[in-house]
Amino acid sequence: MPQATPPVDQANAEQFRAWNGDDVRHWVTHIDRYEAASARFDPWLLGAAGISATDRVLDVGCGAGISSSAAARAAVDGHVVGLDLSAPLLDLARRRTQAAGLTNATFLQGDAQVHPFEPAAFDVVLSRFGVMFFGDPSAAFANIATAVRPGGRLAMLAWQGLDRNEWLGILFDTLAAGRRLPVPPVGAPGPFGLADPDTVRRILEGAGFRRVDFADVREPETVGSDVDDAYAFITSLGPTRGLLAGLDEDDRASALSALRARLADRAGPDGVLLGAAAWLITAVRR
Repeated sequence: MPQATPPVDQANAEQFRAWNGDDVRHWVTHIDRYEAASARFDPWLLGAAGISATDRVLDVGCGAGISSSAAARAAVDGHVVGLDLSAPLLDLARRRTQAAGLTNATFLQGDAQVHPFEPAAFDVVLSRFGVMFFGDPSAAFANIATAVRPGGRLAMLAWQGLDRNEWLGILFDTLAAGRRLPVPPVGAPGPFGLADPDTVRRILEGAGFRRVDFADVREPETVGSDVDDAYAFITSLGPTRGLLAGLDEDDRASALSALRARLADRAGPDGVLLGAAAWLITAVRR
């Protein structure tokens, strides 16, 4: 029997369509690449979450479940719920945790902005780059807060601004081809939705969290094992295809040549590494 469509706030309807349509196929096909790219950030998140053996954990925007699985291994006598909009990624998460023998993780399709959480059901909420896309972040975090017991912990990774993230900035720098390209705005749903600490602090405090803190975490993103591998992967990405759209043949070739040269500059014994900066955001439920 097909799964019923979960309630989705109208502000997040476009995100729901994107993460359940054709675009998500690239993520499912290359999930190991996507997760490995940001793997150096994972110890920061898990360390901040401080998950104990009996904790009940909510993983918001869990995707294919890499952070949910890590939480389940820590909460051996507890339970983990992974929540995400994307049915294809959740299917993958279920298969992976089953293959790993993890029986204390459950995955639900839902919009955290309106999902009917059981009140005070969780000790810890975490998110690995999954909470920057809310159409109404204030409503989303107010709803998430209802699911956290008093004194419960919040730990999230969210990208800082474009100027501090070479892994995406390199595309705008090299593929502009003389155009003035619009960049993803800070605060709008997207990769930089939580990039401004003052705004995020106000949102979290208004939602019922205290001791809101931001740690500046800088780690490289691994985009390929060598230049050829990195170039093949990056040119297959949706943002790359979008930035190349509208260029004539000569400008396209020149832009791609510039991109390849930049990747070659970043190649080393550990692969092609691009600069990345995230906020590790922590808070406590009042």
